[in-house]
Amino acid sequence: MPRDTRTRRLTRSVPRAESTKQGGAETTAPPIVSLLAGMARLIDVLPHLHQHAIDVTGGRCTLLFEHNPRTGVMQATSGYGLDVLRTDPWIADPEEARLAEEAFRRRAPTLVAEADRAPPDLALRLGSRSVLVVPLVQGDERIGMLAVGFPDPPAATATGDNGSEVGDVFVTALQLFRYRQRDELQRDLRELIDEFSGSLSATLNLAAGLDIFCHGAKRLFGADRTSVWIHDRRTRQVVLEASSDPAHFARGVCVSTDDATAPAAVAMRRVRAEIVSRSGEAVTSMVTVPLRGCRRALGTIVFDGVRVEAGSELDLLDRADELGRQLSSAVETMQLIEDLVQSRGELENTFDSIAHLVAVADRQGRLVHVNQAFASRLGRSRDELVNCPVAECLGPELVAWLAANESAGVRPEGQSPTTREIVDPVLKGQFVVTLSDLVNRDRERAGSVIVARDLTPQTRLEAEQEELRKRLTQSEKLAALGQFVAGIAHELNNPLQGVLGHLELLRATDAFPKQLRPEVQTIYREADRAAKIVRNLLVFAGTRQLARRPVSLAAVLQRVLALRAPACRAVGIELVRHYDQKLPRVQSDPLLLHQVFLNIVMNAEQAIAATERPGRIEISAFVANAGDRVVATVRDTGSGIPPEVLPRIFEPFYTTKEVGQGTGLGLAIVFGIVQEHGGHIGAANHPDGGAVFTIELPATPASARAADKVADA
Repeated sequence: MPRDTRTRRLTRSVPRAESTKQGGAETTAPPIVSLLAGMARLIDVLPHLHQHAIDVTGGRCTLLFEHNPRTGVMQATSGYGLDVLRTDPWIADPEEARLAEEAFRRRAPTLVAEADRAPPDLALRLGSRSVLVVPLVQGDERIGMLAVGFPDPPAATATGDNGSEVGDVFVTALQLFRYRQRDELQRDLRELIDEFSGSLSATLNLAAGLDIFCHGAKRLFGADRTSVWIHDRRTRQVVLEASSDPAHFARGVCVSTDDATAPAAVAMRRVRAEIVSRSGEAVTSMVTVPLRGCRRALGTIVFDGVRVEAGSELDLLDRADELGRQLSSAVETMQLIEDLVQSRGELENTFDSIAHLVAVADRQGRLVHVNQAFASRLGRSRDELVNCPVAECLGPELVAWLAANESAGVRPEGQSPTTREIVDPVLKGQFVVTLSDLVNRDRERAGSVIVARDLTPQTRLEAEQEELRKRLTQSEKLAALGQFVAGIAHELNNPLQGVLGHLELLRATDAFPKQLRPEVQTIYREADRAAKIVRNLLVFAGTRQLARRPVSLAAVLQRVLALRAPACRAVGIELVRHYDQKLPRVQSDPLLLHQVFLNIVMNAEQAIAATERPGRIEISAFVANAGDRVVATVRDTGSGIPPEVLPRIFEPFYTTKEVGQGTGLGLAIVFGIVQEHGGHIGAANHPDGGAVFTIELPATPASARAADKVADA
């Protein structure tokens, strides 16, 4: 809302304070006190004050100067009986300055009889030979100065007391309306700031609140445009955050704080509001107001197109400074809230990012804070767990430990928190729990902090490491045995083949008595068995080179089942197949892969036969989730693998069969073949009974499978 400014050219006369007759009735001009009480604007009172000064002192004209505490100069603001009111500041020469200082020191009117020679500038402004200088002072504050012009020097005794009374009247009027104006300003600012604060409280959005502020400040100062620039300390820039002119506003426009040509950047370093870019015949000016917080610059308010009348600068800048102080307080508070919310969010994210279970309990045994891992472990939300008794969320051992810790004193500084390994039935797992004291600033116990590290992943990792260690041990055994048997297998194979050849020749020629045939047959069978053992040793030793190519696992399984189907039917064993013919191919030696599954199926047959009842062998195959491996399982309904045998089942020469029924090399050879193919084999007992063997083999890449299809076509 544009304010009325004080008059700058007072040349009209007003009725003198004397009795007159109007329509037969006698009237009297109202006294000064009534004028001050009844009139709302200083512009309406000033003509009466000037007229009163003329009446009391007997002067011809008056000129009022107001003191600018910012610059220390006297600014002509109003006058009476003048042809022209000069509005430029009074720049006193040394003689004039001495006279003015003497008047302010004495706090009494000073008459300059020869003003056209002593203070020529005052005499020139008033157009008078003599000047009465009346200092306007309240306490230690200089309010201004009233100059009364006389055509001829008056008597000093006639102007002394009267001049003091006139000065008191002007001081009272100026201060009264200044206080009124400040009250009105405070009311308008309070309304604007209340509207701004209400927007912030409702939205917690500084940008939206500043938009409302800009439109209100524009009306308050009568500006063409109001904009608010906020200081970004990280980038050392001031950013245009809001403007009353949508065409001028584009969020994100910024200038460097070191830009000497940007008013927003320059004004931010100032202490008080300033009027800039006022030159020549310009009707309007720019007003910049620094926004300053506690030991830091917050930004700048820029008013464009403000109409500033001569002499009203002080009031305008006072209003701008008050507005800047109010907005600075609100902006700094909002920024502190935003920093607090951001810091809290970062702490919450950090707290929730901790993989361990973290809970904070007070001295009454209730949870006051938990992280997301703790809440997820219990399957409850964090809000549900706040103020929940710890006895409902922790196992009895941990609750008892927590209670004992609460009853003890605070640990001395530097002493490590206590740690214990606990199996908690409520948290469902084994944990390494660390219990720390929660203390306040006075080193008094406020509660406890519980950090539980789940040992399940560690236990799983240790189990995997143990499994890898066993595989490595198995591989080392196979390698050592392979080197050993490779050397003796050939030496044993040559005489065995000679024995078998001669026995076969004798059998064909009947060159021995008939009663010796059973013994010869036994010799041949055992020699052949020894030869098979040697052949297995050669395979085990790895002397055979793998002939890898893309092989259909389904076709290999089908050949194995076709081979063993008659024997299984003979003993009442059912063969069940659970796999698709369109399984991906695997890079393998088909003969060795056939040997792997044949060996496992035959072991399953023997396990079922040992139970002396019918059974079932289930063979399944599927593609792993990643699509890069094919998994096959062989399950039987036998009696399973004894727990003490399971860890050693793939060891070479380890067997549970009777002497003469097994060599202990079958599963060891299977293990070696699968490993040479880059796969993995495992054995376990099925929950429903029997044993299950799992074989994982790498699948042929898609590009290779496509090439195979083209070749097949």
